[in-house]
Amino acid sequence: MTAFDWLGLGLFLLCWLGYDPLLKLIARRSGSLNMDMLTVRHAWMTAMTHRELRLLDSQLLGHSINSGSFFASSNLLLIAAVGGILFGGDQALQGFAAVGAEDVPVRLLEAKLGLVLLCLARGLLDFIWSIRQMNYALALIGAAPEIHQDGDKVAFGEATARVLNPALSAFSQGVRGYYFALAAAAWLFGPLWLCAGVLSAFSLLVWRQSASPAARAIRTARRLLEVNHEREV
Repeated sequence: MTAFDWLGLGLFLLCWLGYDPLLKLIARRSGSLNMDMLTVRHAWMTAMTHRELRLLDSQLLGHSINSGSFFASSNLLLIAAVGGILFGGDQALQGFAAVGAEDVPVRLLEAKLGLVLLCLARGLLDFIWSIRQMNYALALIGAAPEIHQDGDKVAFGEATARVLNPALSAFSQGVRGYYFALAAAAWLFGPLWLCAGVLSAFSLLVWRQSASPAARAIRTARRLLEVNHEREV
């Protein structure tokens, strides 16, 4: 590996491991999409306990479970494809030269593919854990009793939200794995491509979390929900 390869790999690890701490810092200062959604989903689960019919809530969550299953299945196919190339022998690896990949020793090429595989495998585990937790939340929605005390309704909604929020946070982490897998795949064309891919993926993720139209709209909705909650209290 050249010095540029090490530089690109270091930048990749810095962005991959530093994304969550940076997002938390941004959330404390101006808010972020993920943090705002915690409040929105908490309000959703609280509102769910005040409804007699919860068919809509179960349908919405079922849609999320289907989305998670789709991404997990796609992720598994990608892992099989990359793993087939990585463990398919020298002939499979040498085929990358025909598509314009950088001509490097086989060991370095294996390391590049291994990084892609690592990102996809991490994403698959996140999707699996997300689906399991969403099923737990769906069971809580189905088991929600007819509670007559408002305090008990709020407490049950908060308990359900504490299951649902980590579930959808894991889903977001799984989707993030695709971004970094694409950045890792850029390494096949050289270390400068890796640096460009990492910075592009990282910048896009941060922008979507903090400054995208969806993030601004949800931030406004979160503030309205908080104001409404304070009035009720």
